[in-house]
Amino acid sequence: MHQFEVQSIADMFTLGGQTIAFTNSALYMVAALVALWAFMLMGMKRELVPGRGQMLVESFVGFIDKLLAQNIGHAGRKYVPYVFTLFMFILLGNLIGLMPLGLFKLHPFTFTSHFTVTGVLAIMSFSIVLIVGFAKHGLRFFSLFAPKGTPIPVLLLVAPIEFVSFMVRPFSLALRLFVAMTAGHILLKVLASFVVNAANTGAGIGLAVGIPSFALMVGVSALEVLVAGVQAYVFALLTSLYINDAEHLHDHH
Repeated sequence: MHQFEVQSIADMFTLGGQTIAFTNSALYMVAALVALWAFMLMGMKRELVPGRGQMLVESFVGFIDKLLAQNIGHAGRKYVPYVFTLFMFILLGNLIGLMPLGLFKLHPFTFTSHFTVTGVLAIMSFSIVLIVGFAKHGLRFFSLFAPKGTPIPVLLLVAPIEFVSFMVRPFSLALRLFVAMTAGHILLKVLASFVVNAANTGAGIGLAVGIPSFALMVGVSALEVLVAGVQAYVFALLTSLYINDAEHLHDHH
């Protein structure tokens, strides 16, 4: 479980008797941000004939733009910067944590495998939904919990259920990403320990256990890369669906 420990690199300042430290988690978040900045700078050249970097950035932005257009419609355009940043930040965080830095005696750290991080990202998305919902519709936003044309007796049952399911959203959003990342890394760690222990037992058993474990590890790593992308996409997709609720209430149902 060593890989999930948040370790302090340097103490920064004290806040209300608590020492606020710069941790490995923060370091990898900064790394993801730097990677994101570098990625965006590649796309900022605005060349008429786009180079590889620019094409890559444009295709990613286009992908998120299309996602929002499909789910929110024309009003989705203004959320492209937020959802794009969210998607890329999660994706880069997931991928940086998968890099084989162990070869250089570094412990890669996946900040998306911490509930605090995924929780804050989910709360940010949820806050946008609430702010947009109330700013645009005022108290009509509460009609989200009351589907049109529902008889009053049924409504007394439906509204609380709708409300609870709405409040659970940020939690499920944060939990999904956190669980997927943590589970994958634990699985890789277990397989890695199989390989190491098998190598120490001797040739016969070592090869019998080590080689399949290693092959499985390569497979799981490939799967993890896929999961890293899928989870970032799911987070972005659900965020856009939730924003759609705030933008259009029940008009689209």
